[in-house]
Amino acid sequence: MTDTSVAWSNWAGNQRAAGIEVAVPPTESELAELVCTAAAAGRRIRPIGSGHSFTPIGMPEDIQVRLDRLTGIVRADGETGLVTVRGGTLLSDLNRALDALGLGMTNLGDIEQQTIAGALATSTHGTGARFGGLATQVRGLELLLADGSTLVCTPEQNADVLDLARVGLGALGIVTKVTLQTEPRFALSAREGSGELREVMAAYDDHADGTDHFEFYWFPHTSKVLTKHNTRRPLGPRAGTELAPLSRVRSWWDDEFLSNTVFGATVALGRRAPRLVRPLARVAASALPPREFTDISSRVFTSPRRVRFVEMEYAVPRAAGMDVLRELVAAVERSDWRIAIPVEVRVAAGDDVPLSTAYGRDTVYIAIHTPPGAPDQPAYFTTFERIAGDAGGRPHWGKLHSLDATVLGERYPRLAEFVALRDRLDPHHLFSNAHLDRLLDA
Repeated sequence: MTDTSVAWSNWAGNQRAAGIEVAVPPTESELAELVCTAAAAGRRIRPIGSGHSFTPIGMPEDIQVRLDRLTGIVRADGETGLVTVRGGTLLSDLNRALDALGLGMTNLGDIEQQTIAGALATSTHGTGARFGGLATQVRGLELLLADGSTLVCTPEQNADVLDLARVGLGALGIVTKVTLQTEPRFALSAREGSGELREVMAAYDDHADGTDHFEFYWFPHTSKVLTKHNTRRPLGPRAGTELAPLSRVRSWWDDEFLSNTVFGATVALGRRAPRLVRPLARVAASALPPREFTDISSRVFTSPRRVRFVEMEYAVPRAAGMDVLRELVAAVERSDWRIAIPVEVRVAAGDDVPLSTAYGRDTVYIAIHTPPGAPDQPAYFTTFERIAGDAGGRPHWGKLHSLDATVLGERYPRLAEFVALRDRLDPHHLFSNAHLDRLLDA
């Protein structure tokens, strides 16, 4: 169950730890025993999902706990759509299992290799002006607390904890089970193509409000964007929707060869020869041909990501979104930076989840990326963080930022309430680490 003196790194490779203890308990009772033993010894435990966060939020100091053996659906109600799943379940496995049950997630991010507990902990979201992030789909959860007990949280039982724990940063306890509100399986009709940045920005509200799930990618050093319009289609014997997925060859060519193999090669070439980044950006902006297809929602929401990068994403009020992007574009254009990876722009409805990045306001998400260790990353990220901060931006909890508890308390109106709950459930901060200390303790 436990390995000692293990080395660990996250997906991007920018967070590393050596000489740690890694536990993979096969049962909840053994997980509880591990927690009690660690607490008695004054050691800290950090739960980890798939390591897709770019910040040190999952960095272990003493013991790292993986829920790799606590996976799968516990119960599913086809009538209500309520599905209870164990916290270590990968979203990819959950999506396949739900599809077999005739169900689907209302919204998803673009990566499905996260665990459900890890994705919720960091406020993972997708896109869509009428839709919230994953946390808005939570209807209950079970928390293993620092004293080894399990706290069941539902709208009827410990509702105050459920309210705050939907995005819990892994700071309240270990999420062993989650109950999700799913819906009947549906399809998405995808329309993808190129556009001009100025035109797409000028018509942004029309795009965002006129399509169920809209996003676009700006290629720095060019005026080009890739747009994605995804429209929801019902499935079922009377729905009349016919699936028209990409052929296996087209899917491989677009999503594996062009988006990963070729793109990865151009990024690597740009790192070896920085003077080529800008001309390569113009090539990349025109490399992906337009396409239209209709497929099961989870196959359209998500896509493979094999090119490693580091990322910063800020959630800004929707009304300020295009102004923030406009300032970022201007900053890139007047700099000598060489930015090889597109900027991603998404949208989400405001929600009532206290630590959600979209809490209380409709939101535009702007995400910037560089290869790990890129020389322009510090200046690029610092500049964007200042621009987004001037608009009251909130950083994605799993993506790079420099904010601490003092500033975060200004951006999240209920952060103090969350910290008070953490101190009640975990008074000795068993589940914390240095990064969380900085985020939560002023």
